[in-house]
Amino acid sequence: MSFLYSIAIFLFLFLCFLLCVTILIQEGKGGGLGASFGGGESSDSLFGTATPDILKKVTAYFAVAFVASCVILSFWTASLDRQYIQKAEPVEITE
Repeated sequence: MSFLYSIAIFLFLFLCFLLCVTILIQEGKGGGLGASFGGGESSDSLFGTATPDILKKVTAYFAVAFVASCVILSFWTASLDRQYIQKAEPVEITE
């Protein structure tokens, strides 16, 4: 079970990286990092004219996947903690 959990954590971190990259590529009010990909003064960019709309949709999908994976991993972690606590031997306290 811990192998699947490790893979899930790795995929979650990869999703976080992709979400950060798609946010940084978008053109902000001041040009931002999106200008380096051709989004400066012209309406054409390296990826086409519909790039801002596509990036917004991709960012929204990544954000929904991020929130869903956060909830899933939260419940999974809590479940693993409960299993670990149940397997632990009780400690006797003597005075």
